[in-house]
Amino acid sequence: MPEAMRLFSMSRSVVYEQIRSGRLRSVTQGRTRLIPATAIADYVDLLVREADDGAA
Repeated sequence: MPEAMRLFSMSRSVVYEQIRSGRLRSVTQGRTRLIPATAIADYVDLLVREADDGAA
């Protein structure tokens, strides 16, 4: 998760909020929450779509 925080320049609480809202997928392994690379790519695609919709 620290890598995702750095990648997106988001605080821990914002990353967790994105997870809770369903915008960013994550998985847990034991007590560790992981964000798969595919989830990161999907999230970036979502942000691009939202930006394109807002520009129209």
